[in-house]
Amino acid sequence: MSQFEMYLRLGFQHIIDVHGYDHIVFVLVLCAGYSLNQIRKVLILITAFTVGHSLTLALSTLNIVSIPSDVVEFLIPATILITAISNVLPLKSGRQQLGYIVTLFFGLIHGLGFSNYLKELLGREGNIFTPLLAFNLGLELGQIVILAIYFLILLITVNLFKLRHDFWRIYISGAAFGISLILLIENKFW
Repeated sequence: MSQFEMYLRLGFQHIIDVHGYDHIVFVLVLCAGYSLNQIRKVLILITAFTVGHSLTLALSTLNIVSIPSDVVEFLIPATILITAISNVLPLKSGRQQLGYIVTLFFGLIHGLGFSNYLKELLGREGNIFTPLLAFNLGLELGQIVILAIYFLILLITVNLFKLRHDFWRIYISGAAFGISLILLIENKFW
């Protein structure tokens, strides 16, 4: 297995790993605010998240940015909570552009959650560009898989069972809100 393939798999496994379910919950709650005909917007959001994630991983690996892990472990569920709340608030004009910026910022935070482990792995590498690129492409692929599964389920339930999209938006947002509250309560940062 090549170095590129190894880091690509690592990035993919990182995002779809059920033990690190906070990323899955974030991607799902991010998707929940959008209907079937808005998949393109969700892909842009997912990419903004990956860009933020990539920047933080690079800055952390190069020892330019360092934030205590207890702060990061608090901020990650906070991003999920904020996204869940924003999904149930009425849509205001200009919210779409703000959503891209906020998602990019949330990607920065989530990137810090994995940066120490990746820094340890990349510390052995002479050149970090290729491993970082591969890892982040793996992340993007994993997020697209989650997105595809979510929208497939949404398509089936909306078209076959005639459920409204609002049901999924509220259900996923409520579940994400609950999960993020539990994570915040369990966090030792308090």
